[in-house]
Amino acid sequence: MIGFRRGRAATASAGTPRRPDAPAPSAKAVAVRYLARRDFSRAELARRLGRRGIDADAIERTLDELTASGYLSDERYAAAVVAQRTGRYGKRAIAYALKEKGVDATAAEAAMAPLAHVDEFDSAQALWRQRFRTPPANDRDKARQVRFLQARGFGLAVVLRVLRAAGGTDVDET
Repeated sequence: MIGFRRGRAATASAGTPRRPDAPAPSAKAVAVRYLARRDFSRAELARRLGRRGIDADAIERTLDELTASGYLSDERYAAAVVAQRTGRYGKRAIAYALKEKGVDATAAEAAMAPLAHVDEFDSAQALWRQRFRTPPANDRDKARQVRFLQARGFGLAVVLRVLRAAGGTDVDET
């Protein structure tokens, strides 16, 4: 029987220290290793490489090379974030996530374009039905449901409309 370690794979790159005489990996090697796990925005990858102690000029050269070869794309990353979060978050939360990840405004705008026709009320109502299914029984339940939907990026007016449509008890502007 083959032995397995729990958690990380039992490979040399899984936390085993580098030999003292081994050269440090290049910026490109480190960046490709990151990109092999998941997509990153350009700014996010630059931050990670900077934390590894790689100088800024090498980072920029590496990112330019990876972008030219198609391994790094803010547009692709933004589209993936939008696709992943649509239905679970409101437009405002998705736009904020893109901004936090350092996606430039034009790429974020292009990725958010398919959401222009999505009705926030319908999205919030579907999410509310999936999560709660019953109207709030008291003020504590109402507050919990309001907080949940607002944390997902829906505005207070949309949230209150959802609760009114659900037949919540005295859903007012408080």
